[in-house]
Amino acid sequence: MPSDDVAHTIPAAQDSCRSCWLAAPGLLWMILFFLVPLLLVLAISFASRGTYGGIVWEFTWANYLDLLHPLYGKILAQSLWYATLTTAICFLLGFPLAYVIARSPARWQPVLLLLVMLPFWTNFLVRTYAWMILLRHDGLVNHLLLALGLITKPLELLYTPTAVVIGLAYGYLPFMVLPLYVAVERLDPVLVEAAWDLYASRWAVLTRVVVPLTMPGIVGGCILVFIPSIGSFITPDLLGGARSMMIGNLIQHEYLVVRDWPLGSAVSFVLMGIVMAAVVLYYRQASPGDGPLEGR
Repeated sequence: MPSDDVAHTIPAAQDSCRSCWLAAPGLLWMILFFLVPLLLVLAISFASRGTYGGIVWEFTWANYLDLLHPLYGKILAQSLWYATLTTAICFLLGFPLAYVIARSPARWQPVLLLLVMLPFWTNFLVRTYAWMILLRHDGLVNHLLLALGLITKPLELLYTPTAVVIGLAYGYLPFMVLPLYVAVERLDPVLVEAAWDLYASRWAVLTRVVVPLTMPGIVGGCILVFIPSIGSFITPDLLGGARSMMIGNLIQHEYLVVRDWPLGSAVSFVLMGIVMAAVVLYYRQASPGDGPLEGR
């Protein structure tokens, strides 16, 4: 081998070795506290439940076959509907908000972003209890509607699917706003001005220029909202009651109440499969194409 090749190979090998050592702590952490527990849950999902709870290490497909029961299918469908509706509401509310923040003067943007992040300064459980006070029969919402004369008697808002969706949308709205803000902030205003100069309508500018160019932020926001929404259990438990059980509540019930760890593990892996499928679908929809002029 020529001496020049050897001289270039040795520094490259040293850099590669140094990179491996730098990555080792993170990889070790992920293996010990993510991969190993995940494989343990996978193994438990194929085990059997003991007579008084616990785990019997006998291989079986029964836990996954039990999920074909219509009751579990109803809970799964309800979870998908709540998560999808929450994602749609967060997008409809978050996109205009993110656009306004990104197009505000530079000195105001940090303040507006701080207001978006302000709810995170309070514990999520405390904020959920606050919504219980607002939505209950004698809560502030009903008092306000009665004072305005919009209703004649208090509405049943708490322990309903509406309360669950409100709580989920409120809790995860910042996860939609922040990726959208980054995407809109990177959008070149010259492209929007060019669309106006070409006599494009407001709807055409939005759908043919703004949305395609901010699609990475839209996809990221939808993923960040959909994934925690479908696995949520605190919000449906406190705001929805027993009538609004989601798949997260089912997992909690199987682990802590029924003590059927194998079935709870099987439900957990089904949820993981749904989440992975949603992520793959979103990324395929957001794959780069011919750009905003596609189809012209």
